[in-house]
Formats: sequence, C-alpha cells, structure tokens
Amino acid sequence: MKTEDSKNVTSHDWGKIIRRMEQLMRLKSFPVAFKLLTDKKELDKIPFMRRPDFKVTLCQMITLVRTFDWTVGVTADDFINFTCPSIIGLAEVPEINMDGTFRSIVWVRTKEEAKRYERSISRLPVGKYEALAMAPLVYNPFEPDIVLIYANPAQMMLLINALQFEDYEVMQFYCVGETSCSDAIARCYLSGKPSLTIPCYGERRYGHAQDEDLVMGIPAGMMEKALRGLEALYRRGVRYPISYAGAEKDLSDKFPMSYRGADKINAIRGKDNRLLLGVTGGIASGKTTVSNMLLELGAPIVDFDLIARKVVEPGQPALKDISEYFGKQVLNEDGTINRKALSDIIFHDIEKRKKLESFTHPRIHEEFVKQVNEIAEKDPNAIIQVAIPLLIELNMQYMFHKILVIYTSPEKQIERLSKRDGISPEEAANILKAQLPIDEKIGYADFVVYNDGPIEKTREQVEKLWNELKRIQQEKRQAKNQ
Repeated sequence: MKTEDSKNVTSHDWGKIIRRMEQLMRLKSFPVAFKLLTDKKELDKIPFMRRPDFKVTLCQMITLVRTFDWTVGVTADDFINFTCPSIIGLAEVPEINMDGTFRSIVWVRTKEEAKRYERSISRLPVGKYEALAMAPLVYNPFEPDIVLIYANPAQMMLLINALQFEDYEVMQFYCVGETSCSDAIARCYLSGKPSLTIPCYGERRYGHAQDEDLVMGIPAGMMEKALRGLEALYRRGVRYPISYAGAEKDLSDKFPMSYRGADKINAIRGKDNRLLLGVTGGIASGKTTVSNMLLELGAPIVDFDLIARKVVEPGQPALKDISEYFGKQVLNEDGTINRKALSDIIFHDIEKRKKLESFTHPRIHEEFVKQVNEIAEKDPNAIIQVAIPLLIELNMQYMFHKILVIYTSPEKQIERLSKRDGISPEEAANILKAQLPIDEKIGYADFVVYNDGPIEKTREQVEKLWNELKRIQQEKRQAKNQ
C-alpha cells in the first residue's frame, strides 16, 4: 500500500471525545471516521493515507481501520466488483444485481425475490462522490460524515440509551440480510439518524467481524450527544460491563427507588394536598437566596445540608458507625466529626465513600421524611420546598411533585465562588468541572429561576413561580374532590 502524509485540520477535539467514549464503553476496536469525498484528489491531503494496491471489499477497508489502526482511501476502481461502491454512491448498481441474478445465486430462492431484495437495499445516489476516506477517529484525521462503532449487544444497548437520553425517540433499525453496509452506512447517511445492524456473512467472512459484533453508524454531529448521554448514565450507575444482580435471589434492594418504592414515595408525597418542590442548582447559583424568598412567601424549607449535619452530631447512630469504621482520626477533640479529615480519606477512595454514604444516607432520608410529614400535619396544604444541592446527581427527582433549578451562568458561578471562598478563578472553574453541568440540570426542571441578574429580577421570577405553584395545588385539590 502507498503512504501519503499532509497537514489536516478538524473542528472537533475528536481525540478527547473518543478516548472518553472508549473508557465508558470499553470498546475493543477504534471508532471509524467515515467520509465520502466529492473530489478523489482530496485523498492526497489526508495524513498517513494508505491506498490499496490490490482489489478490496468495503468491509476489508473498515477492518484495516478499526483493528489495524490504518488510514485508508478508495475509489470505485479499487473494489473487487461494483456491489460495494454501489452502496455508497461511487458506482452504478451492476446489471447482474438489478436483474436478480446476483442475489439468486446464493441468498434467495428466485430472481424475482432477488430483485425485491435489491430494491430493499438503501444506497446513496450516484454522481456526487468520487472517493471514500476512513481512519481511526481518535487521531483527528478529518471531519467525518458518520462514525462507525463496532461493539457487543450490551455495549450497543448502553449506546442506544445514551443517544436517547436527550430528545428521546424510539430507534428503528433494519437488516436487509447480506450487505449490512447498506443498513449501517447508507441508511445513516440518508436518514441522518443512528443506524444499528448485524454485520452480515460477508463482513464476517471478509471483514473479520466477530460473533458478538454489532455495528452502528452515527452521524458525526451526534457523537457529542452520545458522549453526554454515556456520561449522564455513568453518573446514575448505568455502566459497562453490566454487573449481575443475581437471577436466583430476591432483587428488591437492587432496583432503584423509583422502581420499587411506591410505598415510600407515597409516604413522602402523602395523600393530603401537600405539594413538594425539589430545589436544586449549581454551586454558587444562589439557591439559598431563592429558598429564602420562597420562605417569605409561605413555603417552609426542608434543608438536606442541615439534615446531613444533624445526623452526624454527637450521640447520633451515624456518627457511632463512622467512628467505628474510620477510627477516631475522623473526630475532633470534642467528639464532633472532623469533616476535613473524613473528606481526605474518601476523596480518592470510592469504596470508602460508598461506605460513608451507607451510614448517612438512610438516616438523612429518615429525617427528611419525618420533617416533611411534621410540616404537612400542621398544614395539609403546605407547599414544601426541599433544598438538595445534589438532587439530580442522587436521582431523587421521583420524590417530588415538581423540580426547581436555580440557574446561574458558569461564568457568574466562577466569579461568585472565587469571591465567596477566597480562591482563584481557575480553582473555582475546576470545582465546577467536577459537578454536573447546570445546563444538564435544566433538562430535569419543571421550573427554572435565572439568578445571574439583579436581585429584583430574581424576586419577580420567584413571585411568579409561587403563584404558579398555588395554581397547581388548587387544581390538584379540585381533582381530588371530584
């Protein structure tokens, strides 16, 4: 094969995107950058380009990219016959295919069925493209049209979930049978949507696709969406490899609360006319400011930060468990918890962090339910705001009738945080990077209060929100009385 090298520029940091996707999905082969070129001379401008010096199939070229780490380019004349290039618009469909002869030799019973087969195959129109370039996308070779990912069924299910995380829609996938490149590549081009299929016999015979392999073509513009979805699912505990809960045992405690906790949810939401408003936001977004405004209007507060401190006070069972597990080193001389010492221990040790959460979270939840019910006993029509900084991260949305996110731009968050904590803007920015982006939190919100302007504007929004909450509660009361 001939090698050519030249300068190339891309508009995405594909290396960063793909490396993170490889980590989250644990892919065993490179995601393939796939680009059709209107001028075959463009092949010479792509770094490390290899051109075949023998006749090839499309699936061979894909394999050289995803497993051999090569950058390859082909024109119609490089293929063994015109069946492959006719799928991607580099050549006309051969007459032997169109009259039914080709498929009827092996794949279907009659020539008439073979003609129907050919008509079912998605193809790109001929005349627009002269060449095809493919390369491992991680190297930023060029801006691809689509990306081909090969993975096993469990990995693909995770990728589908990730792509559905934003702007959900049911995904429809196809399989024409032999010629799977039609479904993964041509259909992705034509529909502008991800296209999953099963690699065909030919791809397994000539392209070395493995028994467990599936292939998905993804429009390049959706790759960042896919990564955001993978990151979001990872934070919610949906990860690859998928751990087994145990088919032979009681799985009740393995399911998230939103699946198994109807009784507990009802215990929080109650059967009276209470309305629970979950209040969250990013760090330094002004959650306390907005909560105090709602309190003035009549919404009592249940504050998770205060509860978290309460359950580890001296004499509380949680503190006893913590000191017995972590040792006296996490206590101050007066017997109170030394938060810095404990934080230093769990910061880099996820197992110890989970152990700490096992001591505190059940007690926090118990105190939370107690406070909510005490408020509702005094006022069954209360609009109760529950302030939880990590409400979204902890997957607690299901407990509340409505979710309020306090929004402040990242720039304003950095400014406020650096001023509040006496740290540099760079340090503040790093703290923000470790948290769920505020723009992602908005996706869970029923209401958003924008708190990066004058305080008067914030108050106007809060008063409008209060009136809306009262209207919702009134409708709820009326529906219950009907």
